[in-house]
Amino acid sequence: MTVLVTGSRGAVARALAGLLRERGLAVRAASSRPDGPDTVRCDLTDPSTFAAALKGVTSVFLYADPSHAGAFIEEAAHAGVEHIVLLSSSSVLAPDPEDNPLAKSHLDVERALDASPIRSTSLRPGSFAGNALAWSWSLRSDRPISLPFPGSHSDPIHEADVAEAALAVLTDPGLGGRPYTLTGPESLTFAEQIDILSRVTGRTIPFRQVTREEWKRETAGHIPASYADSLLDWWQSGDGRPVELTRAVPELTGRPARTFATWARDHAGDFPADHPSPGR
Repeated sequence: MTVLVTGSRGAVARALAGLLRERGLAVRAASSRPDGPDTVRCDLTDPSTFAAALKGVTSVFLYADPSHAGAFIEEAAHAGVEHIVLLSSSSVLAPDPEDNPLAKSHLDVERALDASPIRSTSLRPGSFAGNALAWSWSLRSDRPISLPFPGSHSDPIHEADVAEAALAVLTDPGLGGRPYTLTGPESLTFAEQIDILSRVTGRTIPFRQVTREEWKRETAGHIPASYADSLLDWWQSGDGRPVELTRAVPELTGRPARTFATWARDHAGDFPADHPSPGR
């Protein structure tokens, strides 16, 4: 069994590759920007890179890039790939996924896989705990975190839990072939996540509530307006409304999902230390 792990620079893919190697399985790490001799080039926006990356592969862990999903799946079938595990998103379950650019990119790949002869499994995490890393940018600039909806709930999931779920469906034939909605063990507001992060890191983490338009102006340099609106609509829909949680992670991995506090402890070093004022 040889597993092609696409997006190998990402947190989930890195963790999954390590777990597969611990099991003694052959791993082919792939990235659009290989960073070493052990990584092959597989750019999901460039079909010319597919054949070489897929040669001799039996299973694939696939990031959801819809630009050439059909070509990738066709090449995978030609190469004899037996199983594709897609890192999708629970956003595909929204009432209007076709009108949501965040959801549609995942939905298009899911549909392409459903129409293919290859057995596929879609993992649909909700909110990654790692999204909190974006807050470190404000902290490094000594600015409060801007939150349009501090009371909006999400279900932050540790990237290690997603990786372990992927390992389970890749290595147990009885688990694959159907979608799984993955959540963390708690529904937390953004304000609650910041409070947990503050307690774990031992630093003061201020935030301020801003309007939708203020947040869009602040993030215009790295988030396209259509995606920003989708995010804002999602956060607004969860304002004051706890997220429905699933038991997919413990059912697949055999143990409870990691809490946001665990994630915060694991990533405390990614957040800048407090800078005491003179005389403090």
